[in-house]
Amino acid sequence: MPSQMSRADCTVAVDLGTQGTKAALVTADGKLLGSAFVPSNLNRPAPGQVEQDPDEMFGSVVAAIRSAVDRSGVPPGRVAAIGIGGQMAGVLGIDENWHAVTPYDSWLDSRCEAAMPLIRDWGEEAFIGITGSPVTYAHGPKILWWRRERLEVYGAIAKFLVPSAYVAGRLAGLRAKDAYIDHTHLHFTGFADVRRMSWSDELLRAFGIDGDKMPTIVRPWDIVGGLTDTYAAMAGLLPGTPIAAGLGDTAAATLGAGIARPGLLFDVAGTASVLSCCTAEYRPDTEGKTLIYARSALPDLWTPLAYINGGGQCLAWYKRLTGLDYDELNALAEAVDPGCGGLTFIPHFGGRVCPNTPALRGSWSGLAWSHERGALFRAILESVAYEYKHYLGTLGRLVGQAAYEAVHVAGGGARSALFNRIKADALGIPYRPLQAEDTALMGAALVAGHGVGLFPDPAASAERFAAPGEAIQPDADRHRQYAAAASRYRRTVDGMQAVYASLDADE
Repeated sequence: MPSQMSRADCTVAVDLGTQGTKAALVTADGKLLGSAFVPSNLNRPAPGQVEQDPDEMFGSVVAAIRSAVDRSGVPPGRVAAIGIGGQMAGVLGIDENWHAVTPYDSWLDSRCEAAMPLIRDWGEEAFIGITGSPVTYAHGPKILWWRRERLEVYGAIAKFLVPSAYVAGRLAGLRAKDAYIDHTHLHFTGFADVRRMSWSDELLRAFGIDGDKMPTIVRPWDIVGGLTDTYAAMAGLLPGTPIAAGLGDTAAATLGAGIARPGLLFDVAGTASVLSCCTAEYRPDTEGKTLIYARSALPDLWTPLAYINGGGQCLAWYKRLTGLDYDELNALAEAVDPGCGGLTFIPHFGGRVCPNTPALRGSWSGLAWSHERGALFRAILESVAYEYKHYLGTLGRLVGQAAYEAVHVAGGGARSALFNRIKADALGIPYRPLQAEDTALMGAALVAGHGVGLFPDPAASAERFAAPGEAIQPDADRHRQYAAAASRYRRTVDGMQAVYASLDADE
């Protein structure tokens, strides 16, 4: 263990993302010091395939930690622990010596779609009841793809791992017998009983998966080892620095946003548009197949969520087409009335994820001569709000939640007062932008600090660190206007889904 532990009052937090890796030192009062970012590469070897090199991912983490430590000026003896949050729905395989024998099969990779009918034919409702998640581009179908299509590689895999565990285990010098997965990833595994926090013998047997390839299930704050001498020198830290198991990036962001008790919602207004909430009940969405019922990092809490795969990308796409910046587009959209005069935008450019309807594509409908750039941009903003409204309706049906205290919002979209106001008005719930955008780093720091006693009450610390700003209150008149527009949006999505499904069947 590091020396001078009495002075250890910081954690190293890592967010291992799709585009790159962020790292920072987080103080005991929740301040970020010395943040750093190292970009990563996405490899696309064939249509529908998206991979990352595990060695490159690991290298990005070591480099980001070193840069953050150097920039912070914090002596290594003040670092109490390391916590890593990472991409959730992808998976990779390692051998007995913790060497990667597959690339990282990204959450963006869709080749596993061919295996999805096997699960649906077995019984998707029963599958959702056990795992908490509808069938989607996650570990279960991916593992089935490797077993069916790359049997020799599958045979060489000792354990399947998520990125945060792969990196943490390599930093600690672990071997396959020590492999683990934390409980915030379980809903995506395809073979875990998420309520019991155990592997499901029923599902493993049903799909012919070797249970020995599944890692041990742990808690995010469990200390899995200490930093090896080699990587301590590379990262600028002390050998033996404790390493927490870590957690999924969405779980980390949700915790870091202060979503630590029922009645709060969290909007990640980023590349993907994610809405999650906090509840004490497990009520999987077996009927609507829309909500993914994930475990919170915190004990006995759940954070059901749904998302638009690329909701934020739609905004960036339109910005690029017009050549305008976001301030200019927001100003144009401000002049447009709610509902955009009947204009409706569908944001599912790459297919809808929640529920999984891959044939659906993006579109505008209801175009008139009067619609100009501001209306088209506002319609994109409103489409996200309408999707969120549908998610909340599904959640209300499942858990009977009648009212929500507030929505905490982070990500690039949180900087848009117009976007926040549209969503507050459409949902009828106050919106509170967070001062810190890097809530995933804060969540990773909280579980690491909890693991070594720095944050004895992580829920209380999370709410204190989140520091949400002044609430944007919903307007009752605009809420009524959006109710009608949201209904039109749902009818449009359902109609376009049927159109694209029929086209797909004809091909």
